[in-house]
Amino acid sequence: QVQLVESGGGLVQAGKSLTLSCTASETIFRFMPMGWYRQAPGKQRELVAAGRGDGTINYADFTKGRFTMSRDSAKLYLQMNSLEPEDTAVYYCNAGGFGNPGPLWGQGTPVTVSS
Repeated sequence: QVQLVESGGGLVQAGKSLTLSCTASETIFRFMPMGWYRQAPGKQRELVAAGRGDGTINYADFTKGRFTMSRDSAKLYLQMNSLEPEDTAVYYCNAGGFGNPGPLWGQGTPVTVSS
């Protein structure tokens, strides 16, 4: 049963922007902390941003203010500005964790940034 579905990935030039979206079941969306992770080729999966119910959002240092995580009543978003080739990765939506990733993962959406 698919519970997290990402969309919005693609090929983009360096310096451009991209917004990823994650759709989740209502139960997940309302009651679980959610966040974004990414995995670049040959590297471990790493945190991009994670949020919890009190509004706290923890961003990875590499986002450098370029990335913003937000949500509305239906989706979780990741706005990515000033993209760099180093941001090339598969981006995953995650639910159920804050300090560490939770147990629920989406299938991932690939982002490729060309120089």
